[in-house]
Amino acid sequence: MGGKVDKRVNNGRGPYVYCINGQNMHMIGSVLPVEGAPPKFSQLYIHDTSNETTNRIAAVSGQDTKKSLRPSIVQQLQKILDNHNELVKTYRLAGDFMGNHQGQEVKIRLIHKGGKNAHTYNLPTSPNEIAALVVGDIGSTELGRDIIIQYRSGLLERISETHQSYLPMQYPLLFPYGDGGYTEGIPHKKTQRKMKGESGTVSLREYFAYNIQDRALDGSLLLYGHKLYQQYLVDAYTMIESYRLRYIRMNQKKLRAEVYNGLADAVFRGDTQASFVGKRVILPSSFTGGARYTMQNYQDAMAICRWAGFPDLFITFTANPKWPEMTRFLEARQLRIEDRPDIVTHIFKMKLDLLIKDIRKEGIFGSVKAVLYTIEFQKRGLPHAHILVFLANKDKLSTAKDIDNIISAEIPNKEAQPELHDVVVNYMLHGPCGIANPHSPCMDKGICTKQSPKNFNSTTVIHEDGYPRYKREDNGVHVMKNGIPLDNRYVIPYNATLLLKYGAHINVERCNQGDSIKYLFKYVNKGYDRVTAAFYTQADDVSEGLVRDEIKMFFDCRYVSSCESVWRILGFDINYRNPSVERLSFHLPNHQMVVFEENEDLQHVMSRNNGKPTMFEAWFIANAKYENAKGLTY
Repeated sequence: MGGKVDKRVNNGRGPYVYCINGQNMHMIGSVLPVEGAPPKFSQLYIHDTSNETTNRIAAVSGQDTKKSLRPSIVQQLQKILDNHNELVKTYRLAGDFMGNHQGQEVKIRLIHKGGKNAHTYNLPTSPNEIAALVVGDIGSTELGRDIIIQYRSGLLERISETHQSYLPMQYPLLFPYGDGGYTEGIPHKKTQRKMKGESGTVSLREYFAYNIQDRALDGSLLLYGHKLYQQYLVDAYTMIESYRLRYIRMNQKKLRAEVYNGLADAVFRGDTQASFVGKRVILPSSFTGGARYTMQNYQDAMAICRWAGFPDLFITFTANPKWPEMTRFLEARQLRIEDRPDIVTHIFKMKLDLLIKDIRKEGIFGSVKAVLYTIEFQKRGLPHAHILVFLANKDKLSTAKDIDNIISAEIPNKEAQPELHDVVVNYMLHGPCGIANPHSPCMDKGICTKQSPKNFNSTTVIHEDGYPRYKREDNGVHVMKNGIPLDNRYVIPYNATLLLKYGAHINVERCNQGDSIKYLFKYVNKGYDRVTAAFYTQADDVSEGLVRDEIKMFFDCRYVSSCESVWRILGFDINYRNPSVERLSFHLPNHQMVVFEENEDLQHVMSRNNGKPTMFEAWFIANAKYENAKGLTY
């Protein structure tokens, strides 16, 4: 695999998380190493004894053979694969041929089932139907996305994401029959009702969304893969994303985008060739997670703010790995929380939908004008929602009493409210940190980044910066956590009703100040920090006329973990807003965006767009021409 595994996230006591950075891909080497070169992990071996196989597996996994692997189990697995896995049979066939024809150049061609000749190759029932042994050079035959494994070569070949052997070759124990890979052109089951936007064939995302469902009558080996299942999920999502990005790259149609006024400057300078102007590889705003996507969602949030006023509540909601629904499910199958990130994601999504319903329709905070949220994934991979709530004017939190009615920042009385006391202690206490625990994740240069502990306050006070100082009485109430007493100064603000109902970390804060709007909306719609930073960094080579590849910049900076992979495979929303927003473009005179092809003459582009009004300019023209148009907003 080509992705870089980020092992830093597993430093600590939390559940295991499989996380990769950069572009993920599968690559395959030759059957044998180059003459005189040492073997590499990427290369494949055919003639193995059981003991050598055991040692090779241990070397790849970094394990001690004597402690971690039992040769009898490895022998049994090898026997199963030899008898049932069609890909393994293909390699054995090649091995026998090489043994009988020493020095003969042999290549294995794994045939891609798909395209115009999809009917030629059926599902694997014998090695000859999924592969071909080729003696000598293959020649100039059009091979499409077939995989060619050579006898001896120093090169690595990238496997196409849509090849049906992509996953079975990577996970032979999860797919012991050598099948289970995606193939283009799988037809949808015929139903009476056709879904909106549905094509006639199954997409890569739909294929994986179907595969990871838990079915009562289907004992899927995949769902019991433990840590390997996490890797499979990340692998699957990066396949989907890579497939989408490849489509974007291949359908750029050599188009460029440049501000109209910039074109006029280029023509004035004498740059008449379109190839010298604009950005070469564009990542459009329709691609979820890209910088343009993030910026447009930020602008949508600001549009809601312009219409609804300042947000009143800022809520963070984090998945709880100890939810009883989750615990019951996992215990019945003898699994741990890290073994089923798909179940964590499903349950969090259901509870998030119910939480939004409580806010919007049940009126838990009063009448609501607008709600928006964005989903991100913590360092440990758990899904995490940032929610902004806009209340109606009659329910604004304008006084300290209004705030106290819905937000608390104190440890409840254990005798009077035992259940609330327990959930506050379990989920809403920060720390210990500071001198008592200088190695806490919140510590930076000896100071808590969350400004904990807070100050004691006898009453709630709305500070001039717009943020309240919640009531935190110095009443001597405290609880012990890791041997350290924590009092009201360490309580994270919460709403008692939500906390009791959902039993998870739900931080509820009051916010209603213009100075905080920019910070709040950027935080809620920040997306991938590393991606945004890299996207807006001007490379030195841009000024020299070299290609600026936004897709590559996205690949280099993104991090993907298992829960995020499930969220995206299942097609859940990353950004939610109610009411919806219609995006309208606007610009200064002669600063509209125009699109043109690489080989076009810029003077022709200028003449083609000269005098052609944009929608925004047409609105101004209508205002000047028609009296009734003056009463219509853009």
